[in-house]
This record gives sequence, structure tokens and C-alpha cells, in this order.
Amino acid sequence: MKFGKSVCIINVGGTKYAFPKDVIKDFPLRRVSRLHSCVSEREVLEVCDDYDRERNEFFFDRHSEAFGFIMLYVKYGKLRFVPHMCELSFYNEMIYWGLESSHLEFCCQRRLDDRMSDTYTHFTEEHHKTADEIRTDDTSNGKQDSKWLERMRRTFEEPTSSLAAQILASVSVIFVIVSMVMLCASTLPDWKTAESNVVEEHRYTDSLEHPSGIIEAVCIGWFTAECIVRFIVSRDKCEFVRRPLNIIDLLAITPYYISVTMTVLTGENSQLQRAGVTLRVLRMMRIFWVIKLARHFLGLQTLGLTLRRCYREMVMLLVFICVAMAIFGALAQLLEHGLDLESGNEEYASIPSACWWVIISMTTVGYGDMYPITVPGRVLGGLCVVSGIVLLALPITFIYHSFVQCYHELKFRSARCTRSLSAEFLN
Repeated sequence: MKFGKSVCIINVGGTKYAFPKDVIKDFPLRRVSRLHSCVSEREVLEVCDDYDRERNEFFFDRHSEAFGFIMLYVKYGKLRFVPHMCELSFYNEMIYWGLESSHLEFCCQRRLDDRMSDTYTHFTEEHHKTADEIRTDDTSNGKQDSKWLERMRRTFEEPTSSLAAQILASVSVIFVIVSMVMLCASTLPDWKTAESNVVEEHRYTDSLEHPSGIIEAVCIGWFTAECIVRFIVSRDKCEFVRRPLNIIDLLAITPYYISVTMTVLTGENSQLQRAGVTLRVLRMMRIFWVIKLARHFLGLQTLGLTLRRCYREMVMLLVFICVAMAIFGALAQLLEHGLDLESGNEEYASIPSACWWVIISMTTVGYGDMYPITVPGRVLGGLCVVSGIVLLALPITFIYHSFVQCYHELKFRSARCTRSLSAEFLN
């Protein structure tokens, strides 16, 4: 901020807060921290509703009591709902100031999820647009990219942003499907026999001359070019590398180049045969290409967002299972084998073996490869199955509500992009 006094006054609905200018720069609320990067009053008015240059006061026409609770979060690190205020209204205030539902305390998160799943309420387009503008300003550091670069970025990152983006996404999906079909077909016995015959006939030629090798090379070429272009047009290169989907893209592409390099260096000799297991493992990593479909399908995006928001519940579920495995595994080993070492059930000779039986029983899979034969062991098996059903069902309700919330959020965002696409086409 290159204007005004050293002290900034934040006026929210009549309640004033004074902060030094340096504090505004690293303020936990993104909307407030944006004020530090503003270089003119015009940019300031894009962030707040009014500005008094003489007093260096920024006015926000928002709920003052809700902002007071948000300031308690800034001070103490705990965010809870305002008493006697609608959860959805308070969440609207959170979105405006740059906070997310993950900043809420656990009990308030559950209240918000229950309310959203019951009412199926979506938030206004203005607030989503505000969040996008905040993200844009944070990553660009005040520098505006050219129109064509922004258009390229939206084309590759947002499949519903334009007609070209939809065509590009469709081509990418086709390549993913083709690569997966070729990967599955390459494991068929007849396919392996035909490929071996081609190798015998052309002993000194490269394996890429086989039709499957050509198709695989074309798919890899497309994925590599797409990844390189997306990296070039990205705003923040470090953030691009840290994104999970981009890491998966890299893991899916790299094994191909490693296997080709090893083939070129070693040739068709004993060294390549010794490295055959490594090459097969690397080629099988192409299965990660399936995850690329998450860029284009709402269901996979919803699953990923739900797992990210419900990691605490997932960890709690794993803890439940591990504790039950330890208890029932030790008891099963004792009842089936430990009490009678000579004629005991050898399948329960160790606790790790019994833990395998516990996990398939708790999840009601029941392969039938091992089962208790004593009466106490069967009673324990029944308790294990019932306990598994109860323990697995405990966190499911919260995960379900979070899934519904994530689905409607992503669906609303997709519909918003579709509306902008229609407006662009009509104009």
C-alpha cells in the first residue's frame, strides 16, 4: 500500500479496528491482506465498499457481529458460529473474508454440513467470484497476465470454461481411455504371444515398431505436451508442482521414459532380462493415468475433495479398525490355537494370521480361506462381525454429509462456468 497513513482503520458495519500497515500485509483474512497490495484508490474500492483517505479508513458493509467472531479466530485460532445466527449466513461471511469450512471447529463443521445437506443451499455467484478474484490476486502478486495467456490457462485448467477447453478435455479423455485399453490388452496371453513373435522376427529393431508401442508413444507424447504447456502457462510454478494431480501426471509419464532409456542402454540382452521386473513395475504405473480423469469428471473431484476434508474421520476409522484387529486377533489366536498347541487350528498359529481373519470378518468380506472351528472361536467371530459393522458405520454419517456438500459445491462451480461459456458463445 503506497498511500495513506501508517495506521489502517477497518470499519465493518460500524465497528472499527485499527491495525498497523505492516500487520495488514500478513493478515490471516485474505480480503484484508489484499489491501496491502493495492496501489490506487480504485483498486481499494474493488476490495472494500468505501474508503476515507483522510482517516485512512476502509469501510466494509458486512455483518459486524460475525466479523467480531472472525476476529476472535484471528486472535485465538478458534472459529465458531455466532449464537442465534444462521449457519449459512455466517458461512457467507466467512467466504467473503477468505475463510473456508475447514477453519471452523469440528462441532461447527458438523452443524454446517448438516444444514447444507438438508437445505441444498448454494452460495451466491458474487461470493464465488470474489474467492476466484482473491486467488488470482494472491498468485499474480499484482501483475496482470496478457489475455491470451489467461485464456490458455483457463483452457487447460478449467474444462468447462470455453468450447476449446471442452474439446481439449474430450481429446484428453480419449487418450486416457485408449491408453488404459492398451494396458489391459497387453496382459492378455494372446497379445503377449503375438508381441513375442514380432520381437523374434525383428530382433534388432526397437519395440516401438510394434503397434502397441506406437500407440503408447503417441499417448505419452500427448500427456507430456499437455503437462509442459500447463506448466508454462501456470501462474505459480512452485504451486503447480505441489498440486496432487500434477504429481500424479508426472508419476504416470516418467516410467515410460525410464523404461525406454533402459531398453536403449541395455538392449535385448541378459541385463534387460534381469531388469524385467523393474520394467514391468514401471509400465504398470501407467494405471495412474486413470486418475487424470478427475480433471474432467465431477464425481472423482467430489471423492478427492471429500477425502481431503474428512481426513480426520478416515484416520479415526483406521484407528478403530487397528484397535479391533489387535484385540480380536489376539483372542482368536488364543482360542483357536493357543489353548491346544497340538491339535489347534494351524491357520491361527500367529496373531498376524488371525488379524487377516479379523479384517475380512469386520468388513463382512469373508473369503472363507480361514475360519474358526471351536465354539468359543465362532462366538468370538460373531462378535467380531457385529463390532465391525458398528465401528465402520460410526464415521459414515459425517463423511456422507461432507460428500453431499462437496458435490453441490463443485456442481455449482461447474454450472457457473457453463453459464459463462454460454454467455461467451452468444456474445
